[in-house]
Amino acid sequence: MKRPFIRKLKRKRHGATFWDNEYASGGEFLALSDAESEDLAKFTRWLSRQKEELPLGKETQVLDLGCGNGRNLIFLAKNFGVKGTGYDISSAATSEARKAARDLPLVFETRSIAGVLDVPDASQDLVLDMMSSHFLNAKEREDLRDEVWRVLRPGGWLYMKTFLRDGDLHTARLLKSAPTKEDGTYIHPVIGVPEHAYSEAELTGFLNQKFLVQKIYRSHKHVSKGKARKRRTVSVYAQKDPYM
Repeated sequence: MKRPFIRKLKRKRHGATFWDNEYASGGEFLALSDAESEDLAKFTRWLSRQKEELPLGKETQVLDLGCGNGRNLIFLAKNFGVKGTGYDISSAATSEARKAARDLPLVFETRSIAGVLDVPDASQDLVLDMMSSHFLNAKEREDLRDEVWRVLRPGGWLYMKTFLRDGDLHTARLLKSAPTKEDGTYIHPVIGVPEHAYSEAELTGFLNQKFLVQKIYRSHKHVSKGKARKRRTVSVYAQKDPYM
């Protein structure tokens, strides 16, 4: 009996190779979009209501970690005039982002988000980590958190969106069928690499070591009649202490 094609894919395409293929094919296995994340748009609306916060504008510097095709930076640049830099491991993604962001004050680099970030201390007003750092191991996630803190100005923001394992039946199944040595981490069934899903207590404890967690939004409708629906996510608005 022949093995399913997806198993062959897992042996051949991992990490950057997988994502290059996804962007080149227009999304063979995962849904890709050119539209901004509604959760990010929700964050911008919330931020605009904070009386003591500077509004997003032409002087705002944004760093997008795992920018993909640049859709969220492009949204921020077009709607608020921000300047920004996007990192992504996929050269196909950053190539697509550069084409889409022509004439906008945005730069895209093909590189991992692990390790030292190539921006000066306290130079960024907003850092985005949207469904990206969960592919890093525990030490890499800790190092990235500290790097984000380093590059943010006092009072700057980290907008983070990631998987939430609390009450998520998909995560429970993955942790049972393909666990790793790290608690909360499993092997992704399509990409074939480790992926981490946080509990809320774990995530807030992790971020509170460096940041002030100001707001948390949890996704809903992940279970219907006792059966799993879409994956559960959490969005965190975390701020670097303004009075440092």
